[in-house]
Amino acid sequence: MLERLSKIALVAAVALFLAIVAANNIIDYGSNLEFVRHVLSMDTTFSGNRLKGRALTEPWIHHVFYSGIIAWEWVGAISIGWSAGILWHRRSASAAVFNAAKSPAVAALSLNLLLWFTAFLTVGGEWFAMWQSQIWNGQNAAFRMFACIGIVLLFLKTSDSELPPN
Repeated sequence: MLERLSKIALVAAVALFLAIVAANNIIDYGSNLEFVRHVLSMDTTFSGNRLKGRALTEPWIHHVFYSGIIAWEWVGAISIGWSAGILWHRRSASAAVFNAAKSPAVAALSLNLLLWFTAFLTVGGEWFAMWQSQIWNGQNAAFRMFACIGIVLLFLKTSDSELPPN
C-alpha cells in the first residue's frame, strides 16, 4: 500500500506544482510575458544570428503564445489532479484495477511533458534559439520540470502487485 500511496502523492504533488505555476503566471502575468516576448522576438540571441528571420515581434502574438502556455499548464494541473483522485479511489483495488487506473495519469503527465519538451525545449530553445540568450534562457528550468515530471511518470508506470490480505 505504501508504494501506491507514494505514487498517488507524487501525482498529486505534480498537479499542485502545475497549479501554482499556472496561478503565478496569471497573478504576475507581466513578468513571464516579458520572458515570452524576448524569446519570441529573439532580441537577446547572438548578434548576426541567421535564424532571426523567425522572430515574432508583434505584441498580440506574445499574448497568444503566453495564454496558450498558461492554458496548457491549467489543463495539466486539472487533469493530473483528477487522475490522482482516480488513483486514490482505486488504492485498495486489485493490482489489475489499480494498474488500469493509471492510464489517465499517464496521459495527463505525458501531456504536460509535451509542454516542457515541445513548447520550451524545442520551440523556444531551438526554433527561437533561446539557448543563445544569457538573460532569457529557460531551458534549465524547462528541463528540470520535464525531468521531475518524467521521473514521476516512470515511477507511476512501475507495475503494482496485489496488496497483502488484511
